[in-house]
Amino acid sequence: MNVRIVCVGKLKEKYLKDGIDEYLKRLTRFCKTEIVELAEELCLDASPQNILRTKAAEGERIIKSLKGYCIALDLKGKMLTSEQLSAKLSSLKTEGVSTVTFVIGGSYGIDKAVLDKCDASICFGNFTYPHQLMRLMLAEQIYRCFMIEEGSAYHK
Repeated sequence: MNVRIVCVGKLKEKYLKDGIDEYLKRLTRFCKTEIVELAEELCLDASPQNILRTKAAEGERIIKSLKGYCIALDLKGKMLTSEQLSAKLSSLKTEGVSTVTFVIGGSYGIDKAVLDKCDASICFGNFTYPHQLMRLMLAEQIYRCFMIEEGSAYHK
């Protein structure tokens, strides 16, 4: 299985890069993992109109990067347990889906056009997290999914 994480913005913090790299290394025994970083749109004035414009511009770039079964991380998405996400990935693999793309939007979220193109949307809870931190959290959860499927003690 190929797992892609499409995200908006560059990751600058070394501690986050190190954490993500650790999970990407662990994932090599289960899947090929790719992170696709897209340019973040500059939004000088956070008016509702400019936020919509920013999300639409980022959304166009995201849509061009979608491949396979696509799952958006969105505050209005479905809340899943780690076991449920693991079961979903396992089911997709059984169905012959070779590529799963997770989408992390920019600081203003994901444009509706992207959500409409995605096959599913999930939520990591009601808290708001920095989109850079979500990369690390998502990488860990993907690894956890494979460990659950394997029956490992990693997931207790």
